[in-house]
Amino acid sequence: MTSRPIKIAPSILSADFSRLGDEVKAIDQAGADYIHIDVMDGHFVPNISFGPVVISSIREVTAKPFDVHLMIAPVDPYIQAFAKAGADIITVHAEAGPHLHRTLQAIRAEGKKAGVVINPATPVSALELVIDYVDLLLIMSVNPGFGGQSFIPESLTKLRQAKALIGGRDIDLEIDGGVTADNAGEIARAGANVFVAGSSVYHGNDPATYAARIAAIRNAAQTVTA
Repeated sequence: MTSRPIKIAPSILSADFSRLGDEVKAIDQAGADYIHIDVMDGHFVPNISFGPVVISSIREVTAKPFDVHLMIAPVDPYIQAFAKAGADIITVHAEAGPHLHRTLQAIRAEGKKAGVVINPATPVSALELVIDYVDLLLIMSVNPGFGGQSFIPESLTKLRQAKALIGGRDIDLEIDGGVTADNAGEIARAGANVFVAGSSVYHGNDPATYAARIAAIRNAAQTVTA
């Protein structure tokens, strides 16, 4: 169980792209803690989303931290561009390149928080030798590339393992994929404190619904961690 503050990070991958700036403003006003930005290249994952130019274009509409999840390979050549575009946290996949230490150091050298993420088939043990270079550890609870997928139950075991690996370090534990108000409690119980939620917040793209959905996820998690 986490003792860190619960944070909700709606993923703009599920936003209405025709009014992306307004969608970001809406989740900011609805109580989001982070703005989660999924960057996909059509190579590392089977989909394409957006790059630094789009991120830069929405940076001015909110002061909330940009939690940028890079599902791209190679990743190192693009770290500086995403940092300059306004990312506050840059998270890279352990599977995306051969020199993870170097990549995490490069993110911190840009003055940004460094995150590392593992896919469902990658064991938590793969991160043992880089954990001291990490500010955020993200467990994928779906296979990356598409929104709206169902939560993989075995991810709860991985969260518990990740929480044990983190120990007393100042590291957030994030979960991404199939997160809803219905499973947020058991996810929090397993150790996560940052909840990425795409379709469970943005479904229907009606800003009037966002605050209640964010609050429902937060309340479910906080009930467990209180």
